[in-house]
Formats: sequence, C-alpha cells, structure tokens
Amino acid sequence: MKKLNDKWTRLAGVPLIALFGQWVMYGYTNVPYPKDWKIPFFFVLGAVFVWEVNRIGIIYSRRKFPELIHTRQRILYQAVWFTIGSFAIRVVQTYFYQLFAVWDYVDYTHFKPYFFNALVSLVGTIQIATVFEGFYLYRLWRVSYKEAQELKKANLQSQLDSLKAQINPHFLFNSLNSISSLVHSSPEKASDFIDELSSVYRYLLRENNRELCALEEEIAFIKAYFNLLKTRHGKGIELSIDIPKQYLYFLIPPLTLQLLFENAVKHNIVSASKPLHIRIYAADNTLCVENNLQKKRLAVASNKIGLNNIMAKYQLLNQPAVSVFQEETRFQVILPLIEPNFTYELVHC
Repeated sequence: MKKLNDKWTRLAGVPLIALFGQWVMYGYTNVPYPKDWKIPFFFVLGAVFVWEVNRIGIIYSRRKFPELIHTRQRILYQAVWFTIGSFAIRVVQTYFYQLFAVWDYVDYTHFKPYFFNALVSLVGTIQIATVFEGFYLYRLWRVSYKEAQELKKANLQSQLDSLKAQINPHFLFNSLNSISSLVHSSPEKASDFIDELSSVYRYLLRENNRELCALEEEIAFIKAYFNLLKTRHGKGIELSIDIPKQYLYFLIPPLTLQLLFENAVKHNIVSASKPLHIRIYAADNTLCVENNLQKKRLAVASNKIGLNNIMAKYQLLNQPAVSVFQEETRFQVILPLIEPNFTYELVHC
C-alpha cells in the first residue's frame, strides 16, 4: 500500500492535464495558442518532471507516516515537498524559457512569470495528489475497519464461549449434589439418576458447542432432564408443555431451559405437599417458562449464573431482550424465539 499505483497517470494523465492546463491558461490570458510545437512539448515535459519528483515525496511520506493516525503528518510532509519541488523545478524551467526566448513576449525581468509557473505547477500537483491520498485514506480506513471488526468479533466470541463454559461445571456441580443426597436416602433412585444423567450429560456436551439449536431438540432434552428431577423429587415437581408444531423449528440458545429449571428448583419449595409446577408454552414467537412461586423460607445464595447467562447470550446474538416477571404467586421468563433461517452476528453489549 506504500507504493503509488499511478502507471496511467504517469503515461497519460499528467501530459493531458498539462496540455489542458496550458490551453486554459492561454484562454485566461487572451493570448493566441502558440503554433510552435516546442512550447507545449516543454510545458508537458516540465509537468511530467514535476510529477516524477513529487510522486517520490508521496512514496516517502507513506513510508515515513504509513498509518491512519499519521494522516496529518503525512499530508504536511507532502505539502512541504510539493512546494519546494514544484517551485524549484518551475523556477529552473522558467529560467530556460528566458534563456532560449521560448516566449519572447514575456518580460522575464520580473519574478512574476517564475512565480506564476511555479504556482500553476503546485496547484496541479496538489489536485492529483489529493485524489491519490483520498484512495490511500480509504484503503487505510477499510483495513482498519476490517481489523477492528475482526477483533470485536473475536472478543465477543470469547465472551460467548465464556458464557457457555460456565454451564458445564455449574450443571455438574448441581448433579453431583443431587446424587450425593440420593445415595443416602434412596440408593435405587440414585442408580436411576446416574443412568439418566449419562444421556443428559452427553447432550449437554454436544449442544454446548453450538450457539443455537432447534426448540424441538431443546424440548426433547428438557424432558430427559426433567426425569432426573422427577427421580429425585417424585411428586414434588410437575411439568406441562404446550408447544404448537410451527414453533418446534425455531431456535434458542442451547441449555436455556435447563438453566431455568435449575433456578426454579433451587429457589422454590419442592415437596409432595407443595409441588412445584413448571409450565412451558409458546405464543407470538416467544417461549414462556413459568412456575408457581413458593420461595424457600431460608433464602438460597444465588450467583445469578442462570438468568444472567441467558440474557447475555441473547444480547450477544443481537436478539430482543429476555423478559422476567415476578408476581406474588408466579415467576415467568419470556424468551424470544429466533427464526429458523437466522444467521447469527455477534454484537457488542
């Protein structure tokens, strides 16, 4: 990118601009265009020489100040180079005009023709260089923007992976606690729990590597997971599911329901005399998970992994926010269902 891609500018652009500029200059001064071929030839030759010298300044400025943050220094460097280079070349060229009487009607005893020729050259160079600098800035911005987006995506992907990594140890810890309590109170149930746990954990390990899964798969998993809870709590927990078929192919983050079930069991009384009823149903492109609220007398310390994890995932996936409602006798979480053809893009939260 530090090279100057000006092949056609050098071959045709500068000569044509020089001839056009000379034609405009003659029209401006009301002087007849010269019939002597040497005049436009020397004019074009001078313009080419000026560009060849000034393009070196552009290349050096890009090597010395290559980055987007160096734009001011790079432009200042070029401006100084153009001014010195253009004036030096044009002054020497004008002196040769005087020496060989190229324009015999021009009064070379004054500095005006020297200054005018140098100024025209400088203005022309700046116009061409501005175009090249504009393209250069655009390429720098595009590279910078792409790098920033890739870095941002990598950072957000890391955040999402971190959220997913929380689930495995969290689930395993709770499962081991359940087995520990069952081993002493009901060895047979503990055996059934371990068998069911192996199939559930197999799903957990597989799905936790994905950002999204079909609701149908998640419902099948949560039924298996509910069997674990049922093995431990018996009549103390009940589940009802009402999902219309058209919603089964919608998407949600994997293990979302399992986290909500964990929260419900953790914070509510679960007993045969006061069963915990969990209900899952879908409506208006949302999935509702609710349970009757019967908080334990002794509040259970909460690290808030469950709900915070779910909310953060939806936010990172640029989806509508998860809604949480708590009434006197009911706790409800409303999850947006994601269209089946959704391609996820991580966004900064």
